[in-house]
Amino acid sequence: MEKEIELKQKASWRDYYDLCKPRVIVLLVITAMVGVLLASPVGELSVFILVVSSIGIGLGSAAGAVINQVVERESDAKMARTKNRPLPQGRVEQKNAFIFALMLAAGSVFILTAWINILTAVLTFASMIGYAVVYTMYLKKATPQNIVIGGLAGATPPLLGWVAVTNSIDPQGLLLVLIIYTWTPPHFWALAIHRRDDYAKVNLPMLPVTHGIEFTKYSILGYTIIMILVTMLPYLIFMSGWIYLLSAALLNLYFLYMVLLLMFSKKENVAMKTFVYSINYLLLLFVSMVVDHYLVVI
Repeated sequence: MEKEIELKQKASWRDYYDLCKPRVIVLLVITAMVGVLLASPVGELSVFILVVSSIGIGLGSAAGAVINQVVERESDAKMARTKNRPLPQGRVEQKNAFIFALMLAAGSVFILTAWINILTAVLTFASMIGYAVVYTMYLKKATPQNIVIGGLAGATPPLLGWVAVTNSIDPQGLLLVLIIYTWTPPHFWALAIHRRDDYAKVNLPMLPVTHGIEFTKYSILGYTIIMILVTMLPYLIFMSGWIYLLSAALLNLYFLYMVLLLMFSKKENVAMKTFVYSINYLLLLFVSMVVDHYLVVI
C-alpha cells in the first residue's frame, strides 16, 4: 500500500534535480570552467563567458545524465547503488523524464549558440549524444572496454570551456581531454571493483565481472602509469610551469600509492577510497594548473 501511495505522489523539484546527477555535473562543470580559465590570457578573462558557458555545458551534461537513467531504469532498480533513484522508485515517469532531458538539451544548445558560439554548442551536443546514446545504449552492454571507448564523451568538458573562449579546437584544449580520458579507467574501475556484485546482478560486462578483480587491478595500474605520463605533458610543452609540475608530481605519487594499496592490501574499502581520491586528484590537478596559469613565478 505504501508503495502504491508513493507511485501516485507528484514528483518534486528534488526528484528532477536528482535525475541530473548533480554531483557528477558539478565535477564536469568545474573542468569546463578550467578550460575557460586556461584559454583566457591573464587579465582578459570574461566572466560572462565563464558563467554562461558553464550553464550551457552543465545543462547539456545534465540532459545526458537524465537520458542515461531513462534507458537504465530497469537495471538501476536491481542495483543497490541506484535503486533509490527517482525513476526506479516511480517518483518520476519515464515520459516526463525524457521530456525533461529534451528541455535541458534544447536549453543548452540555445544558450551556447546564442551567447557563446556554434562550435561549443555542437561539441556539447555531440558529447551528450556520445554519453547518452553511444555509451549508455550500446557500449556499456557490448564490451568490458566500454569506459575506455566511451570515456571520451565524459572527457570533453575542459575542451568545451576552451572552445567557448577561442572558438577553435587547439592542442592545449585536446591535452586537457587526454588527461581526463586516461584518468577515467582507473577512476571508474576502482568503483567497478567496489560494486562488482551489482554489475554482475544485471549482467553488465564491466571489467571486474568479465575478467576478474585481479585483472582489473593490473589494468588500473597500467592506465595509472599512462595517466602519470600524460599529466607531465603540460609542463613539457610549456603550457604550465613549476607550480603545476610539483603539484602533479605529488598528486601522482599518492595516486600510485593508492593503486598499489588497492592491488596488494587486504583492507576493506580500499577500492572505494581509491575512487574517492581519484575525484579529489582531478580537482586538485586542474586547480594547480589554473593557479600556475595566473601566478607569475620568477
